[in-house]
Amino acid sequence: MLNIGCHLSVSKGFEHMGKEALDINANTFQFFTRNPRGGKAKAIDAEDVTALLKLTKENNFAQLLGHAPYTLNACSADENTREFAVQAMEDDLKRMELIPGNLYNFHPGSHVKQGIEVGINYIVAMLNSILKPEQTTKVLLETMAGKGTEVGSRFEELKEILDRVKLSDKMGVCLDTCHVYDAGYDIVNDLDGVLDKFDKIIGLNKLYAIHLNDSKNPFSSHKDRHEKIGEGSIGIEAITRIINHPKLKGIPFFLETPNELPGYAEEIKLLRSLYEE
Repeated sequence: MLNIGCHLSVSKGFEHMGKEALDINANTFQFFTRNPRGGKAKAIDAEDVTALLKLTKENNFAQLLGHAPYTLNACSADENTREFAVQAMEDDLKRMELIPGNLYNFHPGSHVKQGIEVGINYIVAMLNSILKPEQTTKVLLETMAGKGTEVGSRFEELKEILDRVKLSDKMGVCLDTCHVYDAGYDIVNDLDGVLDKFDKIIGLNKLYAIHLNDSKNPFSSHKDRHEKIGEGSIGIEAITRIINHPKLKGIPFFLETPNELPGYAEEIKLLRSLYEE
């Protein structure tokens, strides 16, 4: 089965997101854990969470993906920004345990001209201060496009972070197709080669989720602008190869394309039609 969903708004509650996912023939979804451009987290209704857990179990959902806010930058040059990152992620991971066994994704951040090693040091320090042996949530580093001073556009950078986190079994990677293509990994003409490189450097056993997005910009542009499926420089043929690749079978795919719910429904319908069971 193709495990696929899209980004949904948590504003109407967890059960509502689950029902929206079912309405568009999705069997998972992604949501922001708090205001993506701010820092405030919505209060969680215990009955709403219980209803979601019942719905996902009854409908055989794949793992869900919580997404940290864009404002979370663990390697900022500003101490207050770094402190917010620690506080927000620590709170997010406590809240994620209300829906145990799922995934939490974050952008590694931007080192703001401090240097890549300084940035990695800050990220590692944050993770080592937050992760708990008892947590059931996998924390995922997202592959980035490499714009500005982003950390995480090279597989080697993600590996260094993963290698230095003490509770490494709590960590993994979310691969974004737009980001890796914009970063210079040619998933259009050499998907096998890119996956082999990922496996050699990081290990495919660490790949827990995929953001499935086309790209508005050309290969190796380092721009990070998502496009609708089949309408960008990656194209439908390459995306078809991605969802059907034997090394990616079973991994949940999350659409972050510029769509509203009807657009996501059409993309999911298209992708399911292209999937080879």
